[in-house]
Amino acid sequence: MAMYIRVKRSKTTYFIQCDPNETTLDIKQRLHTISDQPVNDQRLILMHTGEILEDSKSLSDQKVENDAVVALTLRKDDNEFEDVNIVRPNDFYPSRDADSH
Repeated sequence: MAMYIRVKRSKTTYFIQCDPNETTLDIKQRLHTISDQPVNDQRLILMHTGEILEDSKSLSDQKVENDAVVALTLRKDDNEFEDVNIVRPNDFYPSRDADSH
C-alpha cells in the first residue's frame, strides 16, 4: 500500500511516495538523489515522537504513518548533527486581524 511522508528541513519540504515496508535507508537513498546529501550525513527524525529513525528498520516498524512529518538534519563539520530547523510558514498566512481596521 503506497503512502507518502513529508520530509522537512529549514524551508524545504520533500514529498516522498513510499511503502510502509521500505527502510529508513531506502528513504535516505532517495533523498540523496534529490538533495545530493550523502546518506551517511542524513538523520531522519519522526516529528510527533522525536525519535531518530533507524536505517535498518522499516517505516511501519517505526510507526511512520501516511502523511507523517519527518525532519531531515545533516551532519556538520564537527561530526555532530545539526538541530532540527523547520521554518513554519507564518509569513504566508497573515493574521486576518491585521486587515480589519
